[in-house]
Amino acid sequence: MLGLLPKLPLYWAFRTFGWPKVKPFSLVISVSFRCNSRCRTCDVWRKPNDDMTVEEWDRVFRSLGRAPFYLTFTGGEPFLRKDLDELVIRAYRHCRPQVITVPTNGMLTERTLAMVDRMCRQCPKATIGINLSLDGIGPEHDRIRGVEGNWDRAMETWQGLKALQERHRNLVLTVHTVISRFNVHRFPAIQQALLALEPDSYITEVAEERVELDTVGWGITPEPEDYDPIADLLSAQARQAPARGIARFTQAFRAQYYQLAKRVLRERDQVIPCYAGWASAHIAPNGDLWSCCIRAEPVGNLREHDYDLTPIWRSQAMEALRDSIRRRECACPMANANYANMLLHPPTLAKVALDVVRR
Repeated sequence: MLGLLPKLPLYWAFRTFGWPKVKPFSLVISVSFRCNSRCRTCDVWRKPNDDMTVEEWDRVFRSLGRAPFYLTFTGGEPFLRKDLDELVIRAYRHCRPQVITVPTNGMLTERTLAMVDRMCRQCPKATIGINLSLDGIGPEHDRIRGVEGNWDRAMETWQGLKALQERHRNLVLTVHTVISRFNVHRFPAIQQALLALEPDSYITEVAEERVELDTVGWGITPEPEDYDPIADLLSAQARQAPARGIARFTQAFRAQYYQLAKRVLRERDQVIPCYAGWASAHIAPNGDLWSCCIRAEPVGNLREHDYDLTPIWRSQAMEALRDSIRRRECACPMANANYANMLLHPPTLAKVALDVVRR
């Protein structure tokens, strides 16, 4: 994190003046739309697939250089790719990110454990975060995820990951809950049960209608009046949880994020400036470059530019999308992009610093 702080003025200047056109420090890599879940909050598994190969991704990572600080490898279900571990390792070798995160539904236990073991060994200076997605308890989780037995397989995977953590100090295990209209009224009970799993971190995100997931018009987002008390609860817990070192800053950011998400749901506006397209971006499985997965608007394809992000990043199409974002023609509480936004918003940084001091 300390290595990233001196670069923040470059992103402020980029958004304000259009120069220097630095590459994003936070990137989401969708490795495939394939998924073995049938979630009530996602339809990505129906999308056609044209996944780039390891060799193609290798060229992309080489073009990115050391710009990425944070890489997320997602899907679909990322562990359906039999070469996911190799993708992550190639990214590490070329980019040297400090944080690599992989979300999973936990249904492919043996493959997941083998791949995570290799990632941790081959990426020793990166924090490898595995986020297990759990939206309910037992049969309730299975109903939301659309697969009978999902919960039991996820628990088997979780226990295996816990055992792996004894061998790898760079492995961080997180439980992640998508709060939707299907579980919002039971959230306190769900959270209490999931905390009993003793994750290193427990995080939540609001179910959103995303172009990427083909869920626009589904009505999956909880009502603001239902989410407000949850946001207040999560913020209070983040401030009260014991933490040392960098975890103090992480918890302080989370406390602010939940309040930001609460305001976005109510106001339907960018409550702080969005840096998607400047500091963060998303690459689709076929090489399309997006500002984010909410809009999922391709501004160019890496296959058509020799797998080099730079010409697309500097293109007129990308500038037009940035202008739209700057005009606040979209607003969302998506966590991945908003953590970058918060880091680049001085008033939010001041609140985070105050929270840390108060600890």
